[in-house]
Amino acid sequence: MFGRKTTTSDSPAAGRAKVAAATDAAVPQTESDLPDLETLWQPTSAPARKSIETLLLERGQITEEQLAQARQVSTQTPGKSLAQILLTMNAANEAQILSALAETLQLGFEQPGRDEIDANAFAMLPPDYMRKHFVVPLRFDGERLVVGVSDPNNVFLLDEIRRKTKRELRSVVTTTADVNRIVEVMTANHVDTRVDEIIKDVAEDDVQIVKEVKDDVTDLEKIGNESPIIRFVNYLIFDAIKQGASDIHIEPKEKELKIRYRIDGVLFEAMNPPHAMQAAISSRLKIMANLDISERRLPQDGRIRAMVHGRKVDLRLSTLPTPYGEKVVMRILDNRSINVALEDLGFGENALTIWKMQIDQPHGILLVTGPTGSGKTTTLYSSLRCMDGNKLNISTVEDPIEYHLGAATQVQVYDKIGMTFSAALRSLLRQDPDVVMLGEIRDSETANIAVQAALTGHLVLSTLHTNDAPASITRLINIGVEPYLISSAVNAILAQRLVRKICQHCREEFVPGDEMREFLTLQGCPADKTYVGKGCDRCRKTGYSGRLGIYEMLVMDDSLRDMVTRNPDVNHLRKLCRERGLTTLREDGFQKVIKGLTTADEILRVTENAA
Repeated sequence: MFGRKTTTSDSPAAGRAKVAAATDAAVPQTESDLPDLETLWQPTSAPARKSIETLLLERGQITEEQLAQARQVSTQTPGKSLAQILLTMNAANEAQILSALAETLQLGFEQPGRDEIDANAFAMLPPDYMRKHFVVPLRFDGERLVVGVSDPNNVFLLDEIRRKTKRELRSVVTTTADVNRIVEVMTANHVDTRVDEIIKDVAEDDVQIVKEVKDDVTDLEKIGNESPIIRFVNYLIFDAIKQGASDIHIEPKEKELKIRYRIDGVLFEAMNPPHAMQAAISSRLKIMANLDISERRLPQDGRIRAMVHGRKVDLRLSTLPTPYGEKVVMRILDNRSINVALEDLGFGENALTIWKMQIDQPHGILLVTGPTGSGKTTTLYSSLRCMDGNKLNISTVEDPIEYHLGAATQVQVYDKIGMTFSAALRSLLRQDPDVVMLGEIRDSETANIAVQAALTGHLVLSTLHTNDAPASITRLINIGVEPYLISSAVNAILAQRLVRKICQHCREEFVPGDEMREFLTLQGCPADKTYVGKGCDRCRKTGYSGRLGIYEMLVMDDSLRDMVTRNPDVNHLRKLCRERGLTTLREDGFQKVIKGLTTADEILRVTENAA
């Protein structure tokens, strides 16, 4: 029995069992009687996976010299792979590199033509999403959706696509150029067939313009005043407000006209009217904004004041000449969207208590910082509403005045005539103010006047454009404010972002994948389950409805004031603040993920550039 080899059909476990049985039955007398264990069972090892550069070399797509040069470059550019360097050197093109990558990952590589795309599969994702993430649905494979991706290692993207499409996925690798080509071909000459129905259902007086030009100027104006165009533009305004949009984008392309709404901070494609309507639509909007419709070579800005079903709405209109016509963007200023209580903005309990204490201070500077569209103005307005306007003299300096506050004196900035932030603030300080809100601290003069106002007994609220709270200190120093003045004047700094909330009508539990679970664990977030929105009619199938803030609050204490007077490096200051218990934007965001208010993907999306 000892000399017999096991057959290939024997499993390793069976082989080991036979050896054990034979050993029990007869113990060999000499060492030479022992069998060679390798003859009983030897594990089969998987072949080593080849690297991308090895495959390129074997295929004759790069040379030894090019590979050696790339390796030399890689020693001087840490963080870049050899494949990236070869692509930068033009030693190999994107298709060759991604084809080799696909082989290393045991995935297919495809460069499909128009006839190979299933239109129903393609419609599973919005075109803008495909362009942004370089992903395109190609076809169905039974119940699975075959998706072409240019970055197959991005598991977060694949998880997001799986949630959006409600399908299991099979990935293939395709180039970014092929993704753009497929999207362009599939969306070319696509015209929304609902335009006629829209025009039919909307009355001319659904949107009433407060002031409108009556004199005919050009033929374009006559076209702009024709009933179908009036109806269509009225529908745009009415529908955007109904859906809760903050902006309307009218974008002419070479062969199509794209209309998009910004809802909850993200652009969604609303419709594609015929390209021939572009000039008439822009002319109609210019008429409504009292702009020069004969001027199509220069950008113009205007304002439309309208009544939409008895509701006052302001529209800020901006036009921009492009090779295919004027792009028009309208910002919708609706008092309902800004009239939010401080308690409803998304503050944590501790942060809300601290911020309310700060706005009750008699003097000092409170800064709200973040990028454009992060909700800074809403936070400042909500803070001013918490103050007693009957006992306090509240004044604001803004550019422009977007919303009207009944309890405040609001001043509009006009740079062309010398009415700058600094000039307006200097005049306001002669008006015996208690609280002053500055739309933004832009320059050294304004910053120094604000500091002097804070030091002489006024409470100053303003905004800055920085990524986080500690960076605001160094920004003020760089603007030209002395560190010792900053340490004395600044009371607190609030950095913020806006994230989309999970739709409460379609919220469901979601069990994350292994890599996502590991990432959530590192962020201090329980990995057992999270929540996502599966998509419903109320949230436009996105799974999100509404927004809330995530916050990072830095309150100045004696230790920090001493640190600021020494003009600290921003990284050192940031490290010190964290050691003293500063809750960062990302940490506050993941606390809201734990509560089921938003998703980890949203937090990563808005805090990508935050420290």
